[in-house]
Amino acid sequence: MSARRPLVALALLALVLPACSRGADDRLTIYSSRAESVLDPLLQRYMEQTGRRIDVRYGESADLAERIVEEGDDSPADLFLSQSPGALDQLSTKARLAELPAGVLDLVDARFRSEAGEWVGLSGHRRVLLYGTGDVTDAELPAAVLDLTAPAYADRVAVAPTSASFQDFVTAMRQSIGDDQTLAWLTALEANGAKTYSDSAAIAPAVGRGDVDLGLVNHPDDELAKVESPKMATADHQLEAGDLGNLVLVSGIGLLKSSDRQDEARQLVDFLLGAQAQTYFADEALEYPLTAGASPASALAPLDSVGAPAVDLSSLGDLETTVRLIEASGLAGD
Repeated sequence: MSARRPLVALALLALVLPACSRGADDRLTIYSSRAESVLDPLLQRYMEQTGRRIDVRYGESADLAERIVEEGDDSPADLFLSQSPGALDQLSTKARLAELPAGVLDLVDARFRSEAGEWVGLSGHRRVLLYGTGDVTDAELPAAVLDLTAPAYADRVAVAPTSASFQDFVTAMRQSIGDDQTLAWLTALEANGAKTYSDSAAIAPAVGRGDVDLGLVNHPDDELAKVESPKMATADHQLEAGDLGNLVLVSGIGLLKSSDRQDEARQLVDFLLGAQAQTYFADEALEYPLTAGASPASALAPLDSVGAPAVDLSSLGDLETTVRLIEASGLAGD
């Protein structure tokens, strides 16, 4: 779905998703921008173990957050599970989320949860610069993500401007260098011939095929693509310490204030932060588990070693301005 036409996207959601009035039955309802292929196996385990039933409405982060705001207290959603933190923070600023218990919040490092205590990270992913090892030499790799607008990278860089993670990355850039410089960078990237894709998961195979030399993606995109194509000649380039291109984001979950199933919803949050789900995120989704004592897959660099910038993930909720800047740059297309 395109961030340029949120109302159209919401209308499509209304057509394809079943109607569900609050209190109609004993099902929990989740709005999720996590891919069904990732989330459904976990929810199936939970339903088998508890006997509870769950309805899931899938969509893009910004579209689902806007839908929840428009639905207000009549929203059928009990929980919002977002691919990235910006949409969760947007709902927090709109006073749509309930405060989570301290016992839930304390399971996750303060860096990866809401400062207001209204959402918590479930798993982490790094933003990385992916490159084709047969097409790009070490000497050609940039030191900083802002360097990608240089003539040396003309027609060689791929981005996914409508993806939640890219939008959160741009919001973090706005905080770091301001709106004017961020717009200038986005505009220069477009003028430099950046190639655009619908999501970052599509970029990794494109780099592997040699369709494009470099791509800004989430680290699992490359790891999972290599599961499908082990001979794919790609690698992640670590930018200089503290660079925005090393941003660590989280998928997270928040409980809606309007839910009349607060206890059942919190029990599902407990499950998603429990050992079984955290191991799944690490071993199957190849993401970083976030609860204390949980370990990532051995192939992943420890989070503390990736030179991530100091960004408050609780302050990425101004998606409207970010989307306007991306649209103004021309990256989002028509």
